[in-house]
Amino acid sequence: MGMHSPSSALDQLMRRAFALAARGPARGVNPQVGCILLADDGTVLAEGWHRGAGTPHAEVDALSQLAPGAARGATAIVTLEPCNHHGRTGPCAEALIEAGVATVFYSVSDPGPASAGGAERLRAAGIAATGGVLTEEGEALLGDWLPAARLGRPVVTVKWASSLDGRAAASDGSSQWITGPAARGDVHRRRAAADAIAVGTGTVLADDPSLTARDEQGSLLPEQPIPVVFGRRRTAPDAAVFSHPHAPLFYDGLELRAQLADLHARGIRSLFVEGGPTLASAFIAAGLADELLIYLAPMLLGGPKLALGELGIPSIASAMRLELRSVERLGDDLLLVAQPSPTPSTAHTATAAKGH
Repeated sequence: MGMHSPSSALDQLMRRAFALAARGPARGVNPQVGCILLADDGTVLAEGWHRGAGTPHAEVDALSQLAPGAARGATAIVTLEPCNHHGRTGPCAEALIEAGVATVFYSVSDPGPASAGGAERLRAAGIAATGGVLTEEGEALLGDWLPAARLGRPVVTVKWASSLDGRAAASDGSSQWITGPAARGDVHRRRAAADAIAVGTGTVLADDPSLTARDEQGSLLPEQPIPVVFGRRRTAPDAAVFSHPHAPLFYDGLELRAQLADLHARGIRSLFVEGGPTLASAFIAAGLADELLIYLAPMLLGGPKLALGELGIPSIASAMRLELRSVERLGDDLLLVAQPSPTPSTAHTATAAKGH
């Protein structure tokens, strides 16, 4: 199906299904999905989309608008491969089979270990199921939901701000205003775009951060990340994090991978790890950092307050190599966006840090 012309009728219908999908909630456990049901002559029988957790999936939403038997022989255009699992609702593949749908076209394959296999189930029932229609557009629509579903955890961005010599604070511990207003504004925009923001208990005790996303005037932005605190030390009941618009979540940080899976089960697709050095190092050492944001200020601090701590790297040969994705100037500061390279050294590091 990947070879059809860009202006084909199928492409136009899939783009209509994308527009339907976009009506659903952009955050949460479930993806945005749209579905169109067509009669033999190409007329639209019904349109559906997913309106959020616990509501019918797009295919069932569309089928529910038709009388029993009205979808027999129909064609379904769906943005995501029909699911094949019993969650809070039944499998969509089953619903399409029972309705007598004859043909299914979809854009993106379902990545979920529990929900994948819908197309195979359809084919086993004699339905022609074809994927790969406008896959890139379909993947873009799904946003963070898709990589998070593939990983079984949120997509993790680890951020720090440091001097050019890699210090996150001065010797006395003071760290405010390492970077300028343009860099700080960029951080707040990225906080607002993330589902959740994480810090360690050390940062909570030292800085008492509010973990909110704010504009230049200090007002709250419309979208706020859910605050998450990792660590075994107790957070004081009057800590600023308890004044956040969202109730904070707490984890001891001993089983990061399992705790990230729990966040994913709560509908958190993206996690912005803000600090401090202990938490950032733990995520990187465990191989759980998908993206690194490094804000570099043109200053030197010296001293012991390094932006990262121990990563379990014994020698230069084992260094964790990074792919530099972009370098941007923000006022006087630099923003480096990087990804850990999928090299043997990162695999070694992840193994060494397992069970952190």
